[in-house]
Amino acid sequence: MEVVYQEKMYNCSFELAVEMFGGKWKGLVLWNLNNGTMRYGELRRAIPKITQKMLTQTLRDLEKHKLITRKVYQVVPPKVEYTITEHAEKLIPILQSIQDWGDYMIDNLDTTG
Repeated sequence: MEVVYQEKMYNCSFELAVEMFGGKWKGLVLWNLNNGTMRYGELRRAIPKITQKMLTQTLRDLEKHKLITRKVYQVVPPKVEYTITEHAEKLIPILQSIQDWGDYMIDNLDTTG
């Protein structure tokens, strides 16, 4: 079943889903936001290996796909908060399964180096 979303053609809904939340950082951002609303700096500290540029791009992509909301407060210094949406909440059980699988792999693989 072909799907067109934001002027891009996808061969199936799985391809669309992977586009929306796949990649190295999107899942980590969503996983951290599952614990509640966070500010940009809090996300940077929660995911220390992500660069500022990549975090900014990841947040823009997730917002574009309506997986997070961005709330800007008109204060000095600027304050911006990110929250997962109802759409993203449906991903949390999937992300939990991925974490459970990661835990399983850690327990069953030689991870000493």
